Amino acid sequence: MTSQWNDKEKVFTEGILMNITPIKLAGISIAFLVIFFFGFWLSRSGKPYNAILFNFHKLIALATLIFLGISVYRINLATPLGTATVALAVLTGAVFLGTMVTGGLLNLDTPMPAALTVVHHIAPYLTVLATALTLYLVLNRVGIQRLI
Repeated sequence: MTSQWNDKEKVFTEGILMNITPIKLAGISIAFLVIFFFGFWLSRSGKPYNAILFNFHKLIALATLIFLGISVYRINLATPLGTATVALAVLTGAVFLGTMVTGGLLNLDTPMPAALTVVHHIAPYLTVLATALTLYLVLNRVGIQRLI
């Protein structure tokens, strides 16, 4: 009975780990490029922002955040991650959300402090850096060679 349970657990674990494939990592990278592209486009076009471009920009960012969160959660179920990795994943999510909130505030018609614009120009780079570090720690924890 124990052998059968271990086999099922191994299949479950391997299935979750294979959920993050190089293609999905490339997809995450492409999503960030799309987010940046539309962000730069919106920034250059000035206010009032094109509603379709703005909403597309926000929805792609939200979808990327949700995908990353679900992926890290599933990997944590399969092979428990260390405290530092989980803390970095939470910090990454917070920075990602902060980037989205500052972008939303900049879309409002009311004048915003110049510091908010500076924060929103820096935060996306911090988001990409934090995401890359989180993925590096997560993939090294589960063994990146098993995923390729």
